[in-house]
Amino acid sequence: MLELRETALAILANTDVQLKVERLQHLFDEYQQQRIHLDVSKEYLADHLSLPGRPQKPELVPPLEVPKRRMDTIEGRASLLHSLAHIEFNAMNLALDAIWRFPNMPTQYYEDWLKVAKEEAYHFSLVNEHMQSYGFSYGDFLAHNSLWEMVERTTDAVIARMALVPRTMEARGLDAVPGIRDRFKQIKDAKAVEILEIILHDEIGHVFIGNRWFNFLCAKDNLSPITTYRDLARQYRAPTLRGPFNVEARQQAGFTQEELKILGVMSEPQSTTCG
Repeated sequence: MLELRETALAILANTDVQLKVERLQHLFDEYQQQRIHLDVSKEYLADHLSLPGRPQKPELVPPLEVPKRRMDTIEGRASLLHSLAHIEFNAMNLALDAIWRFPNMPTQYYEDWLKVAKEEAYHFSLVNEHMQSYGFSYGDFLAHNSLWEMVERTTDAVIARMALVPRTMEARGLDAVPGIRDRFKQIKDAKAVEILEIILHDEIGHVFIGNRWFNFLCAKDNLSPITTYRDLARQYRAPTLRGPFNVEARQQAGFTQEELKILGVMSEPQSTTCG
């Protein structure tokens, strides 16, 4: 019988995007039907693998070298969709990485991240299919790798991963998506708006999962979540948070009032969530 974490590693290493998405959906279904077992104690080595498996394109460049996305041309709109597809592709990979890399967590931890991986793959497919309606596909534009760079920095500690990837990097998406959605509303792209509503709704749940396991690990070792987050952000060189912030979405995702005030979020005007 296949093992969940080992299979997640194999899917993560796959370089064929469509095959990765299909195998991930199959993994989720098989696990739900109890045809795949979970070994939380085994430590897997991946030194022989290039992670994450990614196609030859898109070409990855520093963030400042990615051209600004204009909404007054078809190519500009497709470029913005491409940036979203790339984020979802990396988010799918980071969820797979969270499953295989960190042993000896509760079963629910692995099931949570399997659910996240499946939903991120769904988001990627939605965005990529819509981009194809513009005449473009994933890989047709430049992209940057800042999200995965933070994944790589936090390979040594699950508490750092939970603090700085879902709670920091992905939480920035909660702030950004409403503005992107509104740009597509202005050009009356109803399908893009619908997709972004789905993404925002699901991403609240994904950040909530990151908060759940960060707080679990803090409680386990009797650590202050606020002090620990601050120390980890400094140690792992996390990006400084900048507004505007989607306060309502961050609250729904499990951030406390105290956390939001200390991070400077509560002083910002609220952004709108779905609807």
